[in-house]
Amino acid sequence: MTLIKSFLRGFGLFLLLAVFLAAWIVLPWPALLGIAVLFALWMAFTRSGRQAASVTRVGVSTLAQRLGASSVVVIGIAGVVGVLVALLAMAEGYRHTVSSSGTDDTAIVLRGGSSAELMSVLSRDQITTIERAPEIARDAEGRPLASAELVVSANVPRSDGEEGSVTLRGVGDMAWVVRPGVKLVEGRKFEPGRRELVVGKGARRQFAGLDPGKELRLGNQVWTVVGVFESGDAMESEMWADGEIVSSAYRRGSSRASVFAKLTDAKAFNAFKATLAADPRLQVEADTTREYFSKQSEAISKVLRIIGIVVGSIMAIGAVFGALNTMFATVASRAREIATLRAIGFRGMPVVVAVMLETMLLAAIGGLLGGLLAWLVFNGYTASTVAGGVASLSFEFKVSPDLLWQGLKWALAIGFVGGLFPALRAATLPVTDALRAA
Repeated sequence: MTLIKSFLRGFGLFLLLAVFLAAWIVLPWPALLGIAVLFALWMAFTRSGRQAASVTRVGVSTLAQRLGASSVVVIGIAGVVGVLVALLAMAEGYRHTVSSSGTDDTAIVLRGGSSAELMSVLSRDQITTIERAPEIARDAEGRPLASAELVVSANVPRSDGEEGSVTLRGVGDMAWVVRPGVKLVEGRKFEPGRRELVVGKGARRQFAGLDPGKELRLGNQVWTVVGVFESGDAMESEMWADGEIVSSAYRRGSSRASVFAKLTDAKAFNAFKATLAADPRLQVEADTTREYFSKQSEAISKVLRIIGIVVGSIMAIGAVFGALNTMFATVASRAREIATLRAIGFRGMPVVVAVMLETMLLAAIGGLLGGLLAWLVFNGYTASTVAGGVASLSFEFKVSPDLLWQGLKWALAIGFVGGLFPALRAATLPVTDALRAA
């Protein structure tokens, strides 16, 4: 019978933990705030709640005397939250950089079955047919606002001396019109028919020799950097040059990789896609640039998030054991005090709540400290990774309020798990045994 009771008690604790963690992950912050308000009202207006508040005040007042042991919990949880937020900030920064490269009123057309520009080839006849689509906007002279572009991967020395891959995009004048967010911040645009480069700020930061006036060898030809542009998105990791010269240098003939087209408005995309699908001469796929770049960022963002959660979970297990060890020691040192409280009429529930509140207070401090350190160290930190399977993409870590909130939730969850078992130990320890042990 005793074995069955122990099993049921353990199973009940497991269910309690599972329900708490599931609710903690799923519930939005307004719901959690509502629960916190109800809990505060319980502590203020019920006998058990007032007892829990009294025991909590006593425990918190002795934290200074247990500074070393308390610091173990705070520092451990701060490390978990700091690493977790930093890794998630990397995923968020990558996703934000890539997905912000597109808009709903701009379309990209690739060869059918191509998942990225580097894998796509469009013939001159296909490009001409695409540009005639009535859904593409025209300028004052009646020219379609469409930019046929060639994308190749070029090897360039990195700032650390190693060689890396950067996207070289061959474009014409219309590329600047289709992307009004691309602004020249230094130097000038390249001249048609010359081996000149305009580089993005991200590429310039990551690779060596990309300052205006410098010469750069790509393959067996020498190119001159004449300008720097910024766009606030993935384009900043690229180099731009005249499309005809890039095509000649890399022997691509008259073919191009993609067509970027400015539509008459965002609602015209479905009609534009239908126009292309209805032409038997075309075997192409069209997406809005927002959707295309979102798809490009999805896989790597997911991998980075999984890595962050796995690493954070492993560290969280260590932090839970640290909290368990600290709080079990705390309960043991306060055994006489807890036994005395129970002997004079304090119930078990207030003792459980008090021990858990003390642990979660330490966890909250650790969570706030870890989030603050992650924000100070990593927010805006520049990194690079492979994008599109070949070239490097420069991006900034993005420590958003949502990530800080996720970090705090992790900290409180660790505090809950780490405080639950010591709290139950304190509430169920026989009074006579506690007084005798003390």
